[in-house]
Amino acid sequence: MKISVAAAAREDEQPPTEALDVAVAADRLGYGEVWLGEGPTWDAFALAATVGGATPRIAVTAGPVPVSVRDPLTIVRGAASVEALTGRPIGVALGTSSTRVVEGVHGRSRARPVGDLRDCAAAYVAHRHGEWFGATDTHGFRRRLRPATGPLTIAAFGDRAIAIAAEYADRMLLDLVSVEQVRELRAKLDAAGGRRPTLAAWLPAAVDPDDASYAQLMHALAGYLPVRGYQEVFVAAGFGAAVELAGRGAPREELVAALPEHAARAVGLVGDLATVRERIAEYAEAGLDEVAIVPATAGDPAGERTLTALASPQ
Repeated sequence: MKISVAAAAREDEQPPTEALDVAVAADRLGYGEVWLGEGPTWDAFALAATVGGATPRIAVTAGPVPVSVRDPLTIVRGAASVEALTGRPIGVALGTSSTRVVEGVHGRSRARPVGDLRDCAAAYVAHRHGEWFGATDTHGFRRRLRPATGPLTIAAFGDRAIAIAAEYADRMLLDLVSVEQVRELRAKLDAAGGRRPTLAAWLPAAVDPDDASYAQLMHALAGYLPVRGYQEVFVAAGFGAAVELAGRGAPREELVAALPEHAARAVGLVGDLATVRERIAEYAEAGLDEVAIVPATAGDPAGERTLTALASPQ
């Protein structure tokens, strides 16, 4: 089981620059790859360039990048630019994000998320094969940067997105999933055929969490309860009452209170080291190839305790 680290993954009250601290710690502790999500705070490519300059070794994946916010050229160009500037393999993760982010934060239409996902994935693969940013008509411009060499990852839950991942991606990404959901989605990915991408999941993680760490995990989980797509996942995981409250617009604290005490453990890696390692083994048995740990940092600056524990040999 490959273990990587998601350094910029959640919007909470921790200092924004903590993402860089997590990435630096992951590199120092010997992890092979760090993910840098894109959201209202961070531009994934800007952060990726900074991480590349601040660390000597670790591979970087920018994203998931919302495909309804960036056109294919900006995504392909962004990855190629960061790799050229850092001399480090740069991967890209593509995702459809949510209406709350795309339309609410960016003011852009999310009318065709699956179509945008396919367009971006096709352009990325075409650029790897020599086309100018995926376009056949270059309008007189020539390609001056080599394509990024890191993996293309597609975040997917629904059947149509899974089919796109199977057709174009090196890796498919899940987020906040139970072991049972991994098993179901692995079967769907295998049935889709195509390139047979590997399967990864972002999972919240805290080894020997204190109260602050666990509260941070629960607040992060509650923030996804109003988001379509995740709602189905959470209902299947047994959080239906909290999802119903989120649909009525309940405040975050009320959503946290409605979640069962074990909620973060149901879709994450939480407990003592032996428990967390056993949980990772369960995810592997269900068909997961890679765990991208999203370390709790409240009560554990830069996730140092969790990252150190999981970097050590079993």
